[in-house]
Amino acid sequence: MPQKILAGRATDPQLRGDLVQVKVDQVILSRAPTRALSEALAAGMKKSPVEVAVAYDGTCITDAASMTDAEAGHAQSVSPDFPAYNVPIARPGIGFPAQVHLERFAAPARLALTDDPRLATVGGIGMLSLGVSASQLGQALATGSVWLRPPRSVQVHLSGKIRPFVCARDVALELLRRGLDEVVKRIEGEFSAPVVLEFAGPSARLLSVGDRAVLCGLAPQVGAAAALFVSDEKTEVFLRDQRRSKAHRALVPDPGAPCEEVVSLDLGAVDPLLLDEEGVVRPVRDLAGKPVGQVVLGGDSGATLRDMLAAALLLKSKRVPSRLDLLVAPPSRQVLEVLAQSGALVDLVATGARIVEPDRRVVTCEIYPPPSGTISLRTADPEPRTPRTPPFVVASAETLAYAVATGTVGDPRSFKRPVRVTVPRALPTDDVLILRDKKGSDQTSSKKPPSPPAAVSWKGPLTLEVQEGLPRALTAPQPALPSPRPAAADAAARPADEAGVALLLSTLDEVRIAVDRARDLGPVRAVLGTFIPSTAVSVFASEGIAAFRIAPEQLGALKSQKSLALPAPAQWGDTVSITSGQEKLDLSWLAVGAERTWTLSGTAREPAPPPKPAR
Repeated sequence: MPQKILAGRATDPQLRGDLVQVKVDQVILSRAPTRALSEALAAGMKKSPVEVAVAYDGTCITDAASMTDAEAGHAQSVSPDFPAYNVPIARPGIGFPAQVHLERFAAPARLALTDDPRLATVGGIGMLSLGVSASQLGQALATGSVWLRPPRSVQVHLSGKIRPFVCARDVALELLRRGLDEVVKRIEGEFSAPVVLEFAGPSARLLSVGDRAVLCGLAPQVGAAAALFVSDEKTEVFLRDQRRSKAHRALVPDPGAPCEEVVSLDLGAVDPLLLDEEGVVRPVRDLAGKPVGQVVLGGDSGATLRDMLAAALLLKSKRVPSRLDLLVAPPSRQVLEVLAQSGALVDLVATGARIVEPDRRVVTCEIYPPPSGTISLRTADPEPRTPRTPPFVVASAETLAYAVATGTVGDPRSFKRPVRVTVPRALPTDDVLILRDKKGSDQTSSKKPPSPPAAVSWKGPLTLEVQEGLPRALTAPQPALPSPRPAAADAAARPADEAGVALLLSTLDEVRIAVDRARDLGPVRAVLGTFIPSTAVSVFASEGIAAFRIAPEQLGALKSQKSLALPAPAQWGDTVSITSGQEKLDLSWLAVGAERTWTLSGTAREPAPPPKPAR
């Protein structure tokens, strides 16, 4: 299915070559909207030609620091200039981007580019969402097209029927437990191409769009580029309920279409599971009886509207234990309205719940962090884990409801009688918090549009300081992001011939953090790891950072060294020979095609077209 989507938009429908140029349908800006805008303006954007482009402002709880960042034009802020370029702004309070986009903008059989891997959930509606760098987003906004690697597919075949008190969150955790990440890693290593998970089988068509979205949210955790479900009658009903019937397109795989591997799962064999504080999937009974101090129900993934209603019914007439804090973070404004209209919100408040705003920092634990000395249970997918990440346990909404009812971890099947949940078909669809361009209104800022950072190119051999793991500033629970420096100052701070840093990344989570914060890596010129996904390689290349694959035994030996020497780029090929101490090592350069040009030039930015001469 991903190949069908790309083939219909590519200049080469056969998808031959290391990279192909494809037309983009949607651009979703969430992590660094202003940086993407600066790249688009540098590429000559006047009005974005893409079908849908949205910038999400996820800062609901403002403080002095966030106000200062917004005024300074920090990458995470949202410039008021966006509507002038045909890019609406989703204002604070509308919900988490993943859920809001699924409800209000996502469309089947389309291609979306984003800077937020959590947007993989829109694959539940049949839309292919790929994470790319800020400069690639800028090119997509300005020209409507971008260069991408053709993907490979891994099919997840679902059969059987989900039992009572088992949710889509449990199914996702079961796939993690069965080593889906190892399958993705093997296919990536064999083909040097991004992997897309395709959910198929008779049971895949029985799942609601919300449940499908939860399963698609698994993709970043296993190193996959995206995940996809078919677009069928369930999808059509979902879009009709959202009053967006015209967006529907059918999407099914061709008969006999090949895939690289098939992973089978019987849904009837799935038990209630949880992802513990060390990132290990375990049955709920393994932690049964342990006291819980915090429960966060909702977030941007892991809890569908049906799950939220079920939790409210299970907790009706219950009271929050004295030492437990129940926080409810409705995924979207639409879900909040449905909870209110159905009376479920009243039941949750009567239980002792606190309703929190859908601030992006809720899912990153920057606000409402897990308390120490007790267990925090949450439904949302975790951000990449590091030793300094606040630990919490991920479980289904019904498992969380049991924890609130008893004050301890336990199997939700102990409720004995499952609740009957009716999800309303008439959903509120008023986009009052979407700021669009309106004629005659002054929505633009008087400030000068931001400038993208200066590209730092490779001009000769470099000796890089070896650093194991990520800089501490990138892994602190509450990172203090630096204010953006002018392009000239950035260039002065990182001259091309200055020795920089090479990061040794041992885990996929470290790679994911480095990709998300690639704009903040400063003097880092190279990353080395045993597994770096293709999408990460492309992002690093767009920032002028070389990505190399290294054997596990070589990585261990390199950790004891203080520096490594890279030859001049003219000597680079598929294999690059480096010197570290008295050792000479051969590394695999993971960039392909145009990505190698991006790495050496320091950016994927293409020069803006010259202005047309006046007549």
